[in-house]
Amino acid sequence: MNSSDYKASELKRIGAIVKFSRERLSYLIENPDEHYRERTEEKKDKKGDYKRYLDGTIKTRTISPSKGDLKFVQHKIKNRILSKYVLPKNIHGGVKRRSNITNAKVHQGKKFVFMTDLQNFYPSINATMVYDALISLGETPYFASHISKLTTWKNQVPQGAPTSTHISNIVFLKTDRILIDFCNKRGITYTRYIDDLTFSSPKNFQEDISEILTIIQNGGFLISRRKTVYGGKIKLITGIEVYHNKIDVPQKIKDLARTEVDLPVKPYTDYCNRVWATNNKIYR
Repeated sequence: MNSSDYKASELKRIGAIVKFSRERLSYLIENPDEHYRERTEEKKDKKGDYKRYLDGTIKTRTISPSKGDLKFVQHKIKNRILSKYVLPKNIHGGVKRRSNITNAKVHQGKKFVFMTDLQNFYPSINATMVYDALISLGETPYFASHISKLTTWKNQVPQGAPTSTHISNIVFLKTDRILIDFCNKRGITYTRYIDDLTFSSPKNFQEDISEILTIIQNGGFLISRRKTVYGGKIKLITGIEVYHNKIDVPQKIKDLARTEVDLPVKPYTDYCNRVWATNNKIYR
């Protein structure tokens, strides 16, 4: 089989997995601009206030959700290909039965907490990084090439596509493993929820922070210095209040839950119950 035939064969293999014709997949790869829509939205912080630059200008980000056949194919790629890769227990975003709640829970009872955020996480991941990550997971070059083209746009992971969280997880996996090894040797608990990285320990580990940041930056990622904090009084982790003996929801969520008493659907109440239920469980 020559190179051209092998390339077509690997695309056909992807088509068999996602239940889509090779010809149609080829069209999607060659015409990506037809299958994304782009919009700009203003950024808000966790309190609901607009984020601003020093000059007062409101910060924005570009959202690029896929549409039509590509969106359908990306859902299949996520569910039938990307979700099959086994991720360490430290990763909580985009993983079944894990969430921002499980991410926060493992830090319960730890006195010292260090948190940092990856700056422009999705846009910082290019097609070559996706390709290399898939190769490292044992995929063939053409398979990796096809998947990278079907999940990136304008040479970056698009914010809003079904595959983006899963793709970012496998791209960051190499750095995850280095951080896990480093933290295990020092008695530090490490978790990642998409672009939020949290480290905690019963003991002061401030002297290790510089090396942690170096590991992240050596992986090719940028740190959001504004969201990088360390101390013994941090209690809000991925939107969850973390204490010595329990975790809880912020007061604003409780207030919203109270407004749902007479409603048939109670998302905030259900969320509160999921958080409170963990106080009778220990996530390991």
